[in-house]
Amino acid sequence: MEWLERITRLRRWTRGGERDPHKALLLLYAIGQLQRTGFKPIRFREAEPALELLFAEFGPPKPVGPAQPFHHLATDGLWEVAAAGGRPSPGPDRDLMTAGDVHGRLMPEFVKEMLADPVLLSQIVRILLDTNFEPGLHLDLCSAAGLLPEVAQTATVARYLEGHLPRAERDPTIRQKILVAYDCRCAFCGYEGWIGNSVIGLEVARLRWWAFDGQDDLTNCLCLCSLHHRLFDKGVLGIVPSGKILVSRHFVGTTEASKRMVNELNGRTASPPQPGFARPDVRNIDWHTRQVFRGPARI
Repeated sequence: MEWLERITRLRRWTRGGERDPHKALLLLYAIGQLQRTGFKPIRFREAEPALELLFAEFGPPKPVGPAQPFHHLATDGLWEVAAAGGRPSPGPDRDLMTAGDVHGRLMPEFVKEMLADPVLLSQIVRILLDTNFEPGLHLDLCSAAGLLPEVAQTATVARYLEGHLPRAERDPTIRQKILVAYDCRCAFCGYEGWIGNSVIGLEVARLRWWAFDGQDDLTNCLCLCSLHHRLFDKGVLGIVPSGKILVSRHFVGTTEASKRMVNELNGRTASPPQPGFARPDVRNIDWHTRQVFRGPARI
C-alpha cells in the first residue's frame, strides 16, 4: 500500500481549496504512456506540447507550465528526472530543461508493481481522478491522457481511502432534491425533458467540486442540462452571486446553434430555485469563479 499512500499525499498538499492538479495530470499522462508504449523515459521536449494541452483543458484558470511539475514530482518518490548523460535535472526552468534534454520516468519499482497488479494501477488512476476532478470529466481526461478508460472503473478505492478522500459526503438523493428545487428545468436555458415518468438530460452541477470538499446540497448545486453542465465543469460557463451567467471569451462557437445555446447566455440571469429552497452560497460561487471558470467573461 506504499504507493497508494504516496498518491494520496499529493492531494493533501493542496491548500485553501485551490486546485493544483498538475502533478496528478503528469502522472496520468505517464501512466497512459506506460500502457501504450511501455516503460521508457519521457523526454520533456517531446511531452511538453501534450502536457500543455492537458494543463490548459483540465487545470485551473491560472496557467502553469509543464516544467515545474516535471521537475518537482521527483520529490514525491513516484518519479525520477535526469538530463542527458545521466546528469541531474537543471531545475524547473523550461529553457534549461529543453537545452539539457531532460527526461523523466516513473520509478521502476512503482512501474513493476503496477504492471504486476492491474487492480493497483486502476486504484491509482481512480485516486488521481477522484481527488482532483469532477466525475463528469473523468472519461474525457482518460482519453486526453492516453489512458485506457477501463482503468478508472474499479470500485475498491473508496474502502481503502476511508479517511483520505475529501470529507464531503455524497448524497444519493441529491438529484431528486435539485430537480424539485428547480422545477425540473435547467437553470441556464430552461430545458426540460421527460420520457415516461423519467426526467432526462438534467443533471446536478456542483459549484465547489466534491474533490475539494464541495457538499451535495442546495447551497452548492445547480440543476443544469447535460450540455451546460459539461460546459460549466470545463469553465466555459460561470455565474456570479447576482445570478448573472458568464461565458468565457476563450469559447469559440461559430454556428448559429453554438451562438444560441452558449454565447447568448452571457449576461442572462439564471433561474433561481423555487421559493423555500436554499440558493447557491456566495462562497461556492466564488470558488468556481476562481478555480474553474476560464475568464475573462464576454462583455
